[in-house]
Amino acid sequence: MDLEKFFDTVCQSKLVEVLSRTIKDGRVISLIHKYLNAGVIADGMFERTEKGMPQGGPLSPLLSNIMLNELDKELERRGHRFVRYADDCMIFCKSKKSAERTLENIIPFIY
Repeated sequence: MDLEKFFDTVCQSKLVEVLSRTIKDGRVISLIHKYLNAGVIADGMFERTEKGMPQGGPLSPLLSNIMLNELDKELERRGHRFVRYADDCMIFCKSKKSAERTLENIIPFIY
């Protein structure tokens, strides 16, 4: 499965919560929060970024992997076999019904 538009839909508050579990320096968390909320220029107009993360910057791959690491841990905890590279993921299930149930149950860890 391709986590379609993952970078555009990341919940910023959830990401900051995940980061806050290991990063105890509030200044670093504050800088990351400012980076996420910096906004973008699209068609010559400034747009706020209330969700998602900027793409193309050096932090985007790191932050997305930190966020998707939560998914990896949950899949491991449930005993699933999977392969993930950035926002592309394959979860191996024994049946179509099992795959549908797995997909339904992992959505909260993605968005």
